[in-house]
Amino acid sequence: MIVSQAQAKRPLIAVNARFLLHNKLEGIGRFTHETLKIITQANPHIDFAFLFDRAYPPQFIYGKNVIPHVLYPPARHPVLWYTWFEWRVPYLLKKLKPQLFFSPDGYCSLRSKTPTYMVVHDLAFEHLPQQVPPLVAKYYRYFSPKFATHAQHIATVSQFTKLDLVTKYQIPEQKISVVGNGINTLFKPIPKAQQQQIRLQYTNQKPYFLFVGALHPRKNIGNILLAFDAFCKQLGQAPAKLVIAGRQAWQTQDITQIYQQLTYKDEVVFTGHLQTEQLADIAASAMALVYTSFFEGFGVPIIEAMACGTPVIISSRSAMPEVAGNAALIVQNPNDYNEIKQAMIQIFQQPNLANHLTILGFENAKRYSWQKTANLLWADMENLINKT
Repeated sequence: MIVSQAQAKRPLIAVNARFLLHNKLEGIGRFTHETLKIITQANPHIDFAFLFDRAYPPQFIYGKNVIPHVLYPPARHPVLWYTWFEWRVPYLLKKLKPQLFFSPDGYCSLRSKTPTYMVVHDLAFEHLPQQVPPLVAKYYRYFSPKFATHAQHIATVSQFTKLDLVTKYQIPEQKISVVGNGINTLFKPIPKAQQQQIRLQYTNQKPYFLFVGALHPRKNIGNILLAFDAFCKQLGQAPAKLVIAGRQAWQTQDITQIYQQLTYKDEVVFTGHLQTEQLADIAASAMALVYTSFFEGFGVPIIEAMACGTPVIISSRSAMPEVAGNAALIVQNPNDYNEIKQAMIQIFQQPNLANHLTILGFENAKRYSWQKTANLLWADMENLINKT
């Protein structure tokens, strides 16, 4: 049988890989890394064109079927976002002719005719526009509904975000899949001796409450600081520390002002951005994770802490109760730092409650895995490719 060149050509999926940043993986970057590593290695018969916006680290080229392309300029500003997605990306897609364009960061190219599968992690800017830089908020609110309409299919990480897309942008439910998030296998319980070493490293062996995430207003760090200060004042001492693990993002002036006014500010530790291995150790050694954010499309640190056996305190807002199930202590009003303080006191003074949350957390964490998320994404990709 004679095979034509068109028939012999391997299938090609183009991927927006701009959040795969060396030593800087956060929410979307970690989602992209964990899922694409599984998908590309499970499908060696398919080529994947990874579209980077800067020099790419070799660890993100997961196999011989991953073909990197660098499209300048680096897309880290609304004007450059537009340049990258509406000029550089469609030009390359037209040249490569992939069967599908997969974009895991909520952006796509309106000028491209390539079938598009997009992941929307949250619509936080619709709920809290004042907590996003003005030009960024304007860009999001103008383009996000257009992106959602343009994409052939959308994945979200929670039922909450799916409902948000349906109600705010009138996207048909059948166009949206919920794929969740996963837990890196590094997040697991560690021996007591290792926990002691981690506490020695970060808190001079004191037990500690932990917050994980980038520092910006949506994360409610100001009220977490006030709650911790009130926790120490009520107990008349500082029997524990507060560790805040994450980079400074934007609008951190209020956080700085609150921190400077704390009575027990010397008991607060800012680690800056940590790598996954460090985060896993620090989460597994914490007394509790305090994740009382104002808004989350999912909240990966919640399930990572649970997988480590660490009790979790969350707020009642957005997707967090959905993600945590019955396995977290819930603060009904995250604006009231006294509620957060009271939850801290409960964890500190009631070991039976903490142990109960640990047991429930282990069970809840079993609902999530990167393998499961990758499988759901790939099922959608196959379906879309078969329709082309």
